[in-house]
Amino acid sequence: MLSTTDFRRGLKIEMDGVPYEIVDFLHVKPGKGGAFIRTKLKNMINGRVVENTFRSGEKMVKPDLESKDMQYLYHDGEEFVFMDMESYEQLHVGNDHLGEKGGYLKDGMELKMLLYKGQPLDIDLPASVILEVTDTEPGVKGDTVSGANKPAVLETGISVNVPLFINTGDKIKVDTRTGAYIGRE
Repeated sequence: MLSTTDFRRGLKIEMDGVPYEIVDFLHVKPGKGGAFIRTKLKNMINGRVVENTFRSGEKMVKPDLESKDMQYLYHDGEEFVFMDMESYEQLHVGNDHLGEKGGYLKDGMELKMLLYKGQPLDIDLPASVILEVTDTEPGVKGDTVSGANKPAVLETGISVNVPLFINTGDKIKVDTRTGAYIGRE
């Protein structure tokens, strides 16, 4: 059991059988009456943010969350397929469930997956990944404008803005949190 005194950003709690992550909280002590905590909670299943108020000292249930080491195997068009590194069982996760994080997955990549009652909630990507450019306009000699960018399609299908000197076939490092170009490998 968790108490409201344990509240901090990133703490995970369970309400009405649904796991939530605390996005923001504010401890309020009015002049009259008991203290309470205003929170913004992110539903970990559908991503919606809700506001809720708790009385000071109220008890909350800790969700049944598990972190597992997984390896990304392949994408079959509608689902991403992962393998549990301990039991070698395969887990299928829908495209819509991972969202834009799926664009940074490369075959054979090892990562941590957060599971709630055996169902996948989220994946922890590395801070950056190295991906190959599959399509971009060629750089023209004389295009030396400082800070100019052009779009490039990477091997996983995502599009990233890159500097003019990047060509098709180059391997680049991309920040998985922002989707920004970091450098050439």
